Amino acid sequence: MGDGTGTAAHGKHLLLIGGGSGTGKTTVGWEVSEMLRRRGVAHCLLEGDHMDQVHPAPPGDPHRSAITERNVSAVWANYAQLGHHRLIYTNTVSILEEDMLRRAMGGGDVGATRVLLTAGEATVRARLAVRETGSQLLPHIERSLRAAVRLDAEAPAGTVRVATDGLTVEEVAEKVAAATGW
Repeated sequence: MGDGTGTAAHGKHLLLIGGGSGTGKTTVGWEVSEMLRRRGVAHCLLEGDHMDQVHPAPPGDPHRSAITERNVSAVWANYAQLGHHRLIYTNTVSILEEDMLRRAMGGGDVGATRVLLTAGEATVRARLAVRETGSQLLPHIERSLRAAVRLDAEAPAGTVRVATDGLTVEEVAEKVAAATGW
């Protein structure tokens, strides 16, 4: 199903949580996972940043998309063998990588919900200042702000946008979980 709503009656379901650094993707992904666990909803969670951490980049794959797809495919195969059909995937550009992630899940009937988390510059700077230390703080902030502009411009139609400024993690997670219908 390619409507971006995640409402396929049967088959696999993919929740993509994207956004610049400091918008809360990883934390919200974990909170959505915990909410679903409490509700008894079977699911898997993958932090996409861990799927391409290799240096140097594989030959012929400078953006690491092929190794990401291979790694997600391998991990998903293990989850699928256990009978799972819902995947939460967090990564800055995940909302732009839906086709690759559908392939990694074996293609076919994959319902997808795309959520773009946003935050104002002051919020991003404050969050990253707590998390980042040393020489990478300013470059990280700059990359995050550039990514936010790109994601806003390139987000596919049907992407749900959730502003995280001034909200608790639980409030954001509720909005994200509600978008899935899970």
